Amino acid sequence: MNSRSWSRARLPRHAPIVWLCAVALVALLPRVEGADRFRFAWLSDTHIGSETAAEDLRAAVQDINATPDVSFVLVSGDITEYGALAHLRLAKDILDGLKSPFHIIPGNHDTKWSESGGTDFGRVFGGDRFVFDHGGYRFIGLHQGPVMRMGDGHFAPQDVRWLEATLARLRSPRQPVVFVTHYPLDSSIANWFEVLDRLKQVNTQVGAAHDAGHANRKLSFEGVPGVMGRSNLRARAPRGGFTLVDVADGRMTFSECTHGQPNAREWHALELGRRDYASDTNRYPRPDYTLNHVYSHVRRRWQVQTGFTIASTPAVWHDLAIVGDGSGTVRALTLDSGKTRWKFQTGGAVYATPDVGGDIVVCTSTDGSVYALRASSGRLVWRFKSARPIVACPRIANGVVYVGSSEGKFRALRLADGRPQWEFGNVAGFVETRPLIHDGKVIFGSWGGWLYALDAETGTPVWTWRGDKPGALLSPAACWPVAAAGKVFVVAPDRMMTALDARSGAVVWRTGDYVVRESIGLSEDGRRVYVRSMNDHFYALSTAAARPETLWQRNGGFGYDINSAMLVEKDGVVFYGTKNGLVFALSGADGALLWRHRLGPGLVNTLAPLDGRRVLATDFDGTIALLESEF
Repeated sequence: MNSRSWSRARLPRHAPIVWLCAVALVALLPRVEGADRFRFAWLSDTHIGSETAAEDLRAAVQDINATPDVSFVLVSGDITEYGALAHLRLAKDILDGLKSPFHIIPGNHDTKWSESGGTDFGRVFGGDRFVFDHGGYRFIGLHQGPVMRMGDGHFAPQDVRWLEATLARLRSPRQPVVFVTHYPLDSSIANWFEVLDRLKQVNTQVGAAHDAGHANRKLSFEGVPGVMGRSNLRARAPRGGFTLVDVADGRMTFSECTHGQPNAREWHALELGRRDYASDTNRYPRPDYTLNHVYSHVRRRWQVQTGFTIASTPAVWHDLAIVGDGSGTVRALTLDSGKTRWKFQTGGAVYATPDVGGDIVVCTSTDGSVYALRASSGRLVWRFKSARPIVACPRIANGVVYVGSSEGKFRALRLADGRPQWEFGNVAGFVETRPLIHDGKVIFGSWGGWLYALDAETGTPVWTWRGDKPGALLSPAACWPVAAAGKVFVVAPDRMMTALDARSGAVVWRTGDYVVRESIGLSEDGRRVYVRSMNDHFYALSTAAARPETLWQRNGGFGYDINSAMLVEKDGVVFYGTKNGLVFALSGADGALLWRHRLGPGLVNTLAPLDGRRVLATDFDGTIALLESEF
């Protein structure tokens, strides 16, 4: 049974927590009378697309096939380096060589940098989660993203519902469960407690086994035992390896197998037995909402739970907020009450922010289409179909829709009927960002490392630029570029902020002093460019200065933040949402903190302010809310 699920992949090797992402195997196993003795192999972090990865995976398949009595294989995430379709297909081709069935989930590398928003994984492997019974145990695999955004892992609301239903169908309350995920079941997943609390209600024997550090390790999560397994990659060693797991005589034994070596090395044995988590009287940390009482003048005028991941920002048209979600639904909610005015169903997840021109709203979908809908009714006006999924944000200007895709192309489509005006076919990597229309040019980055400036009327390249640090994962691809005072400003995962000459693309200045990552914004008067550092601080810089000039800085106390949400100013107030659910409102003039509000535990997308007091917010939990300050 090759059912599938998602997992967390490694962060870029330069990141300070680069090794904190690996396989998460959560085995929840109590002892069962009469349960079979059996053996399975466990693979993780194969990272197809990186150096030696395919060779290492082929070696693992060969060794597993030569190992006696392997009943099945678990593959727990970071299957590829970037989630690229070609790499997913190569991984499946190699894994199909296994003599035993395999069960697979994705990791963060398969979902965050995915040209398909993670949807190719399910198409290639038949799903992104799994459930099956073996030897009296129920094995459950579930991924935790994150999808298309930098941030902590996050269990999607639709996946939490699936897990609840799956646990409700256990043969008995005493049936032991093996839970497989990629991240550890702790605060590295923003809403870890949503799953951990449910697992504690059943006969869970083992917590999460992830390979933070790509190494073997014993773990514990709120009393639930956990196991971390090694990566399949050889890394600095001569050979790669995998984990062999034997279940027998009330024990689960973990052994490390090195490719091409005859003997496995046992490194951990877990005693299995009935566990009663209800008797645990310890108190464990959960997200704290007391902040909302401190800023009691901020309230939620209304809130809607869609039940599906939202990874985009609403577009506003008259009295409507229009936004898409992971189910492929685009919905319009009334601004006064949050009631649904209309819905439109696309054929794939909608992870990109829509745009509105006149009475037409344009959105993209991972079904590969650009949709133009009547903003008042949701009626389809036209549809443009591309060859690959689209996760890029459209931008409308002068009756033209500018939008990138995941097939190495960028297009200009006529807003009235969707007819192509021009097509630029030499984009390296795929496009995720919302393009900037400035001074007759359309400017956007891609996950191939480049920033492009094309002539808005013809699509002819005017200039291109790339940073001085190599690697696709350091591309200026997620930030929405801004422009003022003859300069284009971008920030990227290389932690550098860059000002480019808008006409030529030449570097005006470039600095790493602010330790930025993808989040940027512009004041309404164009005099200040705003950035968020990766640790606590907001900055405002002069757009007119010939070198970096700080106008103000503010310690927001938000800690470590890598969310790729933008900063947006409205009526002199700067709005921003963090990876852990905090919404900030600052004075654009001096950075003074006006208020904070915790929306939820997970990532908040780029906010959509209506004015200086009201702001639309969406998050990974599928929440759409209108926050309102009394003053």
